[in-house]
Amino acid sequence: MRLILNTAHVYMIVGVISGLYYREITKLQNFTGPTQLGVLHTHLLALGMLFFLVVLALEKLFALTTHPLFGWFYWIYNAGLALTTAMMAWHGTLTVLGRSGTTAIAVAAGLGHILLTAGLVLLFVTVGKRLAAEPDRIQSSGSGRGERAADHFSSMRP
Repeated sequence: MRLILNTAHVYMIVGVISGLYYREITKLQNFTGPTQLGVLHTHLLALGMLFFLVVLALEKLFALTTHPLFGWFYWIYNAGLALTTAMMAWHGTLTVLGRSGTTAIAVAAGLGHILLTAGLVLLFVTVGKRLAAEPDRIQSSGSGRGERAADHFSSMRP
């Protein structure tokens, strides 16, 4: 669980730094137009920090790290997010400097998105397998008394 928390923490730091970078480079270059740098920090904070905080909660509930696919998810998703956001930073910086992006940036960003998608698929498969492995642990969150969801909803009938 510490690895997941540390990953969220690193994305928080990088996200905040990328926001500072956006503000400073556009100010230094007197740039006022649109650039991918403007949404880079949002991507890092949402797809990095917040996402891994959700994964941390899922780990606490379902012990995701005990499944062999979790490692594949972790490294593929992180590689995809790193590649995608690096290309956003590169393309956005080129835009601020008045240069155009290259085909290589678009191809690399596309590969990053493919890796992100593969990572998400692996996460869903991992969660699904952990849910199937321990069906008795899935409880209703509505009452807090620990009964199963089916029992909770059957008691709600008129």
